[in-house]
Amino acid sequence: MIVRKLEDVTSVEWGNGLSRRFLTQSDGVGYSVTDTVVKAGTKSRLEYRNHLETCYCIEGSGEVVDEAGNSHPITPGTLYALDRHDAHWLIASPHEDLRLVCVFTPALRGDEKHNLDSPDFSQY
Repeated sequence: MIVRKLEDVTSVEWGNGLSRRFLTQSDGVGYSVTDTVVKAGTKSRLEYRNHLETCYCIEGSGEVVDEAGNSHPITPGTLYALDRHDAHWLIASPHEDLRLVCVFTPALRGDEKHNLDSPDFSQY
């Protein structure tokens, strides 16, 4: 059994916020669980070519926008799943941070960060 508290997990500055990595590849369960904060007013151009990701909003607001420009509002109680390695923009509202619980499969190593300065979608 694995039991962890938020204050005990590894935190990674991922690019536009902080990702607290509860479960990683070294835990051997086959998926990762993170508690991720996206800084207010930020726009992140993301793509997970090696992972599928599902996010559940627990605080704040924002939107996820697909490559075709379709916008989906994110508020507490909203889940979105990137089930096709979807390239997307993750946008936090200008007035508050966005907080998500995220599951990745296969599991993250735990040290991944985004390169948000690239003209391409940042990916890992």
